[in-house]
Amino acid sequence: MAHFNPPAIQDNPDGWGPCGIPERFKDMPYQPFSKGDRLGKVSDWTGTTYQDRRYTNKYSSQFGSGSQYAYYHEEDDSSFQLVDTTKVQKPIYQRGRMRFGQNRFRRDQQRRQQQQAANMQVLSKTQKSRERDRQRQLRKWQKQFGRNIQDQRKFQVRHRDASVQVRDTWEVKEEMDFPRLAKLNLPNIGEPVDILRCGSMEYYDKNYDRVTAKNEKKLMRINRIFHKVTTTDDPVIRKLTKSEGNVFATDAILATLMCCTRSVYPWDIIVQRVGGKLFFDKRDDSEFDLLTVSETATEPPQDEGASINSPRNLALEATFINHNFSQQVLRMGEEKHTFQHPNPFVQEDEDGEVASVGYRYRKWDLGNGIELVSRCEHDAIMMGPSGDIQFINVKALNEWDSRFSGGVDWRSRLDNQRGAVLATELKNNRFKLAKWTACALLAGSDQIKFGYVSRANVRGSAKHVLLGTQQFKPIEFASQINLSMDNAWGILRCIVDTCQKLSDGKYLIMKDPNKPVIRVYSIPDNTFESDEDEEEEEEEEEEEEEEVDEETDLSSSEEEQEEVEEQPQKKKSRVESPKKASPKKSSPKKSPKSPKKEVKKPAKKTPTPKKKAKKVVPVDDDDDDSSSSDDEPLVKKSRPPSDEELKNVVKKILDGANLEEVTMKTVCKAVYALYPDFDLTDRKDFIKSAVRQIIS
Repeated sequence: MAHFNPPAIQDNPDGWGPCGIPERFKDMPYQPFSKGDRLGKVSDWTGTTYQDRRYTNKYSSQFGSGSQYAYYHEEDDSSFQLVDTTKVQKPIYQRGRMRFGQNRFRRDQQRRQQQQAANMQVLSKTQKSRERDRQRQLRKWQKQFGRNIQDQRKFQVRHRDASVQVRDTWEVKEEMDFPRLAKLNLPNIGEPVDILRCGSMEYYDKNYDRVTAKNEKKLMRINRIFHKVTTTDDPVIRKLTKSEGNVFATDAILATLMCCTRSVYPWDIIVQRVGGKLFFDKRDDSEFDLLTVSETATEPPQDEGASINSPRNLALEATFINHNFSQQVLRMGEEKHTFQHPNPFVQEDEDGEVASVGYRYRKWDLGNGIELVSRCEHDAIMMGPSGDIQFINVKALNEWDSRFSGGVDWRSRLDNQRGAVLATELKNNRFKLAKWTACALLAGSDQIKFGYVSRANVRGSAKHVLLGTQQFKPIEFASQINLSMDNAWGILRCIVDTCQKLSDGKYLIMKDPNKPVIRVYSIPDNTFESDEDEEEEEEEEEEEEEEVDEETDLSSSEEEQEEVEEQPQKKKSRVESPKKASPKKSSPKKSPKSPKKEVKKPAKKTPTPKKKAKKVVPVDDDDDDSSSSDDEPLVKKSRPPSDEELKNVVKKILDGANLEEVTMKTVCKAVYALYPDFDLTDRKDFIKSAVRQIIS
């Protein structure tokens, strides 16, 4: 007979259902579901089945996607060891490489999947027509541009060369990256003090404010002389080194350093530290004064050689336009506004008219004992709304080819959308516009005037037209272009402090051609000495050889005449010339108690005449304390002069001399003339360094 076991009945007094979990279902996960949920595919291992937004929630459960069936890896933690999982910091140029590569790979994969899906699905007639049109347009673009659209987005930046070749003997003293410089800040710089004002300026012609793109005006060629004199060649700064400041530079050099974080192209500046004073100079053969074009654009010009759109030819074109525009908009030939002192760079033998310019020599206190002296420039003046005189800077923005410089055509956009044109220029020429604004702020200009100049023909760089003008207050324009003067002063102060810590010598600040970094190199004193200057000096020395020979004959005849007076038995044939005997009367301040015969005799017995250089130097004629050996001719020296002797000679040449007229070249020639029997050209660097130490 069959046995029947009745199941256990659980009594739940608090509700309905079982009171506990059966033993076989105790550790089994449970995913709640609803009978109303739609059933899709049995299994979906990729998760990409329903990517259409219309079906995103079609097959999703109302309870959401639970985690009951999620996989968790559990093992004994005692078998694990603690390791360093910190990421190694990569250089900036390597960051994001993998991410960009993954994004590109993902886009390509999605494009292939979409193409495969399109090939598999059945299209309607309308969809087929659209697909044919799309394929036809794609082939047309590929045929027109000669490459895939994807390749057009790729832009290979050409490797740039440095502005000057770095030599193996140069030593890197400091390296400053732009992100660090961009965080510097030096607020509360006081107002500058005007030391001197020089030059004369013409008035701005306000008729050019009415020029438009529809009423364009031809750009004329104005033949005027522009002086781009560096710091140490400025006679006024050389004079101010004795009484004012300990850091000297021009406004263009200061603006380049202040706005260096915006630069892309390479540049370099020479720094000379002499006796605790700093002199910032540009190289004689550098392209420092050329204006860059589309330097900060997304795709800067890459043409090479003789192309009119190569970076160098564009820079020459922009500089040519800027010079002509800044003079054409003035009322030439009319009344000028003249400062207290004339232009210090105008020479009498210059052929041609000098450009309108006014110089302000200003001094700033940067704190910590640093006093900056700079030569700043105004281009013109104009009458303000209330009849007051306003100093302005006049600059020109040029359009070379709108297809490669932002795609904004000036002739069609300038009158209606001038803001878009200016925004494109701010994007493509951030460094140039920032330098112009910094120069205007340093000079204290009331307005900065911009002119929009375009090529008459896009394929020619010789003829240009003016399409319009626009003016801003420098402080307001600086805020528009996000130029912080506190940051600019902080960058300059950082560079000055770095150079002040170095020892006396010559240094080079150079922008890396391909990285946002500037470096300070220690270079020899004779670096960048111009070969042309040396050739000119040699030619002038050859022209003066005859004069030196006459002085040599004169000195020797003087000596022979005295020997004849002392020893009558010698010949007197070379003493009878009255012209050669006349220089004996050129030293009237000699003491009457010591006749010349008695002075000359002990000088002949002196074995080592070390102070013979004083007679030939013109500024030493009034020296009453000169020793007896000073009157002996220098040509009788048997050895070249020592460093101490050369320094004394340079000091006596500069004592009482007019520093506005004396140059390095004239001092070197004067020293060479004192020692005609010795070749001192290899000691020119020492002579120049002695001059710098003495004037500082």
